[in-house]
Amino acid sequence: MSDSHGIDRRAFVKSAVAIGGAAALSACLDRGTEIDVPRGPEDPTAAFPERQHAWNAALPTTDAGNNHHPRHRVLLALDYGEGTPTEAERETVEAALAGVERAYERSAAGLLLTISYSPYYFDRFDADLPESVDLPEPRALSAFEDPAADDADAIVHLASDHGEVVMGAEEALKGELDELNGVPQPDAALTDAFSVRERRTGFIGDGLPAENQDVSGVPDDGPVPEDAPLYMGFESAFEGNQPTEDRVTIREGPFAGGTTQQLSTLTLNLTQWYEQDTREQRVSKMFCPHHAANNVVEDAGENLGTDPRMDDCGDPMETARSEGVVGHSQKMVDVREDDAPIILRRDFDSTDGDRAGVHFLSLQRTISDFVTTREAMNGEEIDSDSAVGQRTNNGILQYITTVRRGNFLVPPRSLRALPPARPDADVAEVAERAEVADA
Repeated sequence: MSDSHGIDRRAFVKSAVAIGGAAALSACLDRGTEIDVPRGPEDPTAAFPERQHAWNAALPTTDAGNNHHPRHRVLLALDYGEGTPTEAERETVEAALAGVERAYERSAAGLLLTISYSPYYFDRFDADLPESVDLPEPRALSAFEDPAADDADAIVHLASDHGEVVMGAEEALKGELDELNGVPQPDAALTDAFSVRERRTGFIGDGLPAENQDVSGVPDDGPVPEDAPLYMGFESAFEGNQPTEDRVTIREGPFAGGTTQQLSTLTLNLTQWYEQDTREQRVSKMFCPHHAANNVVEDAGENLGTDPRMDDCGDPMETARSEGVVGHSQKMVDVREDDAPIILRRDFDSTDGDRAGVHFLSLQRTISDFVTTREAMNGEEIDSDSAVGQRTNNGILQYITTVRRGNFLVPPRSLRALPPARPDADVAEVAERAEVADA
């Protein structure tokens, strides 16, 4: 659909989100049809779940039966600075977050958000994180990668089907809007406690990659299919390939109800993917050779419904030896627990830096779960014991490069505003001081 200026509205909104700022938000609102997003509750703390990452209940379901993921995304990388947070700063951050939650309902059509914290943020405290939280500093996870460490103190993840919503929420969080969706905003901003180091943007959904493929990393002839939700042309987050939110939730300790978040910045090189590989080869590498030989995957893969049928693919090592290629999804079968994966994917494509890329965002109970999954993706044993190469014909490894990786803790909602490393110790200390005062 084009607006009165003859510009495809979806492409314009995506471009506006990528540019960001009050001017881009204003231009988007001026050009587009006015959106009608219900407001959020007056008291989000009472209305919203304690798990920040509990998005699934707020997501609609696609015709294929999978969760529909919000189309537009903004990631704000934040730095706190020196010292430890004050209670006043915690109150300010919480007020800013609650302000945008009152403006928009908690849904894909409204706004979904999380705030997470890196191990570098927690280094400022004298106490270590509790043993129930597995949050090491990021590192290279294969011999062929050398990612930079994403050492921002915090990441805010904003998601909505409406680009105007994520842009409006971003501006409000930065203290640039007095009113959002008709709701007065508090005299409090994230930027009262943080500085914004970097903003990252992205998108996911049928048509958006095709509309935004005029970037480095994608051949000039526009090969991305019109119905593809991601640059590589296929559905990826099938319900059968996702664990439950319970599985990725921390169960014990003061951060129970939270989760860990891994965030990798990947660049894509799709020249061979589209110009040299056939459709059959792409299916083989993304899913498995069995699916390619038997025409299991139609178009982007919506015919698969919620189940990509990985059990039909056979043993990865045997396939690699007999076919000379092994599928990306096929390798993941070895890291399932109770017949389900152990990381919850919420990744999306990006044109940051005018290059096709992926912000690979996953949630898992421990960062070790992500490491285990990534090691299976590397397929090192397959590489050493078959004709499959370290990256060539080894799933999709040869088409992606990890340029940055970060590990973060997504605290439960009650601790989301500048949490201490040991909230349990702080509570005990406060209680002890109270007893002394009473005495």
